[in-house]
Amino acid sequence: MTLPIERARSRKPITWLTILGILLLPAAVGGILVAALQNPTERLDSMTAAIVNLDEPVTIDEQLTPLGRQLAAGLVDGSDDLDSNLTWVISNEEDAADGLADGSYQAVVTIPEDFSAAATSAGQAISDGGGEAEQATIRVTTPEDGLVADDLITSQIADVAASSTGTMLSEATMKNVLVGFTTIGDQIGEAADGATQLASGARDAATGAAAIPDGATQLASGATQLSTGASSLASGLDTLTAKTREAASGASTIGQGLTAGAQQLQSQGIIPTELSAGAADVATGVRALATQCDPLVFGAQYCNTLTALASGAEGTSAGLTQVNTQATATIAGQLSQAGAGTSQLAGGLTQLADQGLVQSASGARSLASGATQLSSGATDLATGATELTTGLDSLATGTSDLAGGLATASDSLPSFSDDESTSLASVIADPVAAKGSGTTIFGPTAIPLLTAVVLWFGAMASFLVLRAHTTRTLTSRRSSAGLALRSFAPAAAIGAAQGVLVSLIVQIVAGYDAGTWWAFAGMAVLAGVAFAAVNQALVAVFGGIGRWVSALVGVLAIATGLVSTVPGWLADLGAALPTASAFSGLIAANGGAAAALVVWGVLSLVVTTVAVALRRTTSAKAALATA
Repeated sequence: MTLPIERARSRKPITWLTILGILLLPAAVGGILVAALQNPTERLDSMTAAIVNLDEPVTIDEQLTPLGRQLAAGLVDGSDDLDSNLTWVISNEEDAADGLADGSYQAVVTIPEDFSAAATSAGQAISDGGGEAEQATIRVTTPEDGLVADDLITSQIADVAASSTGTMLSEATMKNVLVGFTTIGDQIGEAADGATQLASGARDAATGAAAIPDGATQLASGATQLSTGASSLASGLDTLTAKTREAASGASTIGQGLTAGAQQLQSQGIIPTELSAGAADVATGVRALATQCDPLVFGAQYCNTLTALASGAEGTSAGLTQVNTQATATIAGQLSQAGAGTSQLAGGLTQLADQGLVQSASGARSLASGATQLSSGATDLATGATELTTGLDSLATGTSDLAGGLATASDSLPSFSDDESTSLASVIADPVAAKGSGTTIFGPTAIPLLTAVVLWFGAMASFLVLRAHTTRTLTSRRSSAGLALRSFAPAAAIGAAQGVLVSLIVQIVAGYDAGTWWAFAGMAVLAGVAFAAVNQALVAVFGGIGRWVSALVGVLAIATGLVSTVPGWLADLGAALPTASAFSGLIAANGGAAAALVVWGVLSLVVTTVAVALRRTTSAKAALATA
């Protein structure tokens, strides 16, 4: 069944099948693009990537640290922020190269040998108090014939994994630093307490040292007196030594005399020989007289008296002999003992003088010398104690100031608990987080952009098939505006239908809520109608060149809608196009965008009307040629 609509550049009539094709073209294109590009992170498992772990683990504090292995595990485990993950394969260099070449792998992530060493170098430099820190790197390789976004997807996931590993290391390092702050603060606090105690002890020592000079002065005075007394004692001991030697000499002389007297007494006896002999002679003479006495002659009494005298004289002689024998032996023995004792006394006195008194005198002199030195030392002690007192006082003041400074420093240093250190380290290692940023490569404006573009190309397709104005423009009795509207009406209806169809496709893929979808669909219908008017005007004014311009407008819409880094002049040009208004309204329906599309549509119809009016004027030659 044919329709009363003229086909462009052909006399072949337009059928409903033609209209259906024009209607379905943007819907099909839009559906394919939206289905392919919407949320690609949900289908990451369709990509296969290889991990080549060449890392050599390092040992830190006697603990093996295989960061390359941890990074590989992080890549395989994936991120909680993404709905799916790549299909990772742990491989080697040869297999990875072969896989890239034959298309088995869409990417290869290589972890170098020094990854663990470089990643931990900063922490080691802080721990060791010096050293060179290195940045750990990984290498992402994609095949030269890889798809456009594969490199971006793989690099983004590898970067997230590497960043997570770096954040983990930074957290550990910062936690150690924060714990170090706390430890240093506690140690400084302990040092402050120690300095306070030292200051107190120094103050007490200074007080005690202040009493030393007086005691040392008294000690010096006493030592001087001791030295004088010791010197006097030494002098007296010298005199006593001399007298003792004299006494020893006298005792020796006496001992010798007593010994000699004893010997002489022993040889001579105590009673002189003459006395003993005279007594014996007297006794003998008297005894002779008594014997010779005749009582008759001399009388008996006389004779008895002579007898008695003779007996007495004999007794006296015998007594003298006995006394001489016994007394001589006794007295001689006693004199010998006295002589021996006196000689021993002389030896003892000599020994006392030579050993005791001389040594005592020498000791007294040494004592005097030592006392003199003690006096000098005590005087120096008094002087030093005075200086010590001053120094201890200064020390007490200095340590008190030190204690105050350390206490201030301890209070100034932050102190954190383990939980606080962990929390702060986490924030410091990753201080800025982007909230609301999408995890998909194509942002929330991808669908509005694709919708605007496919509706634009749908309108362009309409006027690849439809005519911008009837071929009977010159002969028709209708007004120029009527002719323009007559050609516009089917394109507008197709554009509106395209908007509805594309909106339905978008709803199936994106799942908007009812209010959002109705606003989106309304803007899509309005854009489809406005784009039909604009494309009609382009073809009406420029003919085939207008279709070329329309294609450029679609390309500009794509170029300026994908990224914000396009050159300024290109961005300004894109913002002036009707697709920009449609893009803005499809992102969020607003009156400004709708009004702009209405203005574009109205102005385009005016331009088409003017173009139709101009084509209704011709020369006679052209009219005859047509006839």
